[in-house]
Amino acid sequence: MKVRSQISMVFHLDKCIGCHTCSVACKNLWTDRKGAEYMWWNNVETKPGTGYPFRWEDQNDYNGGWIKKGSKIELKGSSKLQAFKNIFHNPNLPVMDDYYEPWTYKYEDLINSPEQDTQPTARPVSMVTGEYIDIKGGPNWDDDLSGSEEFAKNDPNLDRMTAEEKEGLFNLQRMVMMYLPRICNHCLNPSCLASCPSGAIYKRGEDGIVLINQDACRGWRMCVSACPYKKTFYNWETGKSEKCILCFPRLEVGEVPACMHSCVGRIRYLGVLLYDQDQIEKVAHMEEGQLIDGQINAILNPFDPEVIKAAKDSGLADSMIEAAQKSPVYKWVKEWKVALPLHAEYRTLPMLFYVPPLLPIMGNISENGYDNSNHTYFTSIEKSRLPIQYLASLFGCGDEGKVRDVLKKLMAVRIFRREESVGDQSKAWVQKALSEVGLDEKTANAIFKLTSMCTFEERFVIPASHREMAIEMTKMVLEAKGETGFGTSQKPERI
Repeated sequence: MKVRSQISMVFHLDKCIGCHTCSVACKNLWTDRKGAEYMWWNNVETKPGTGYPFRWEDQNDYNGGWIKKGSKIELKGSSKLQAFKNIFHNPNLPVMDDYYEPWTYKYEDLINSPEQDTQPTARPVSMVTGEYIDIKGGPNWDDDLSGSEEFAKNDPNLDRMTAEEKEGLFNLQRMVMMYLPRICNHCLNPSCLASCPSGAIYKRGEDGIVLINQDACRGWRMCVSACPYKKTFYNWETGKSEKCILCFPRLEVGEVPACMHSCVGRIRYLGVLLYDQDQIEKVAHMEEGQLIDGQINAILNPFDPEVIKAAKDSGLADSMIEAAQKSPVYKWVKEWKVALPLHAEYRTLPMLFYVPPLLPIMGNISENGYDNSNHTYFTSIEKSRLPIQYLASLFGCGDEGKVRDVLKKLMAVRIFRREESVGDQSKAWVQKALSEVGLDEKTANAIFKLTSMCTFEERFVIPASHREMAIEMTKMVLEAKGETGFGTSQKPERI
């Protein structure tokens, strides 16, 4: 057993309000530089929707992630032979129009415009070319189901549904949406790392964060096409690739990443997971239906004496083991099993997990009012407006049973808390709902508390940083903005 530590995240989608505060915080901190205007390391998508970049989930087009061929897996579109053949022309790369052409406005026209009969306007100007442009897209162009006919119906996850089911989903009475915030998953089997011809991408040994060495990067952009989540970007000004760094300079001084610290809905949780490195190759080669269970089984129990001993033998500090024991991520993913990875079928073993949304669960309506005369106050999850087939395409590798089990647990907690707070549910019905999903009242209360009443320290458990073990120990990275390798500490130079 070779124990490794990984900073991991959970996003609770029932709590996301789609305010984009996380995206703005990340943009202001990391991607407000020339060449990075179009980058959103953190973005929030409306689902159903095409996302950012356009239809990023369509791997028949982008060829990202891993694919299993026989008993082996290989990069779907960036194998060594393909990378050599396409090194000067990569047909799988997204183009600027797949993201959007960043723009600003010519505000001086509002101030310097001569007197005239009409109101002056500030025309949009491309931040790439400086020319006037007509805006045709943006990072959240289909936000809140805007343009559903054009965007939401083109969501690749709808392909698993029948024409009748898709038509019903877009009936006005059943119109539904959810928010999906995304950052880099800092995977255990990152395809971006495997595809890099320069060896510039590496996974930090102390916390598992995936980074790009800006000195070693040669801008081949194989990482951009290989990442199935499209969370690696190319800076057209510096000629280097960039990606989310999980705000590691903040983590190293005990601060929470900017996107998580600013989250209004408090949907984000961060903590340490311990995993067995020896199992990673085995899990990545499993059949598609076994990938999620295999990944969760590779996560180790931080309270097991054998795991603790193996962790210390592997060089993990006591503070890291203690952080893993207090980790909220461990509870969501391993203990309660209500958080699932996004598109596990890409075989990158992502370490960002999501609690699927239970909403909108409708109450039973009788004569235009809620009928609470019996224990069936809520309708079943089978009748929810967001089809389980759709959620299974996102979080279950197409296995509806995985998502259904999670939603039943969340519903059982909701029924239990309804009885605790209002008292209009029968005790027998509550006990039946809890026992069917293997929960007791103590666990149900713990899930409720960590969902809605947790403190800042319970949501974010950050282990003490051991600078003597870190690679980035040669300078104080917080002395000035940009001192982490993306700013003015080094003048951009093409090689």
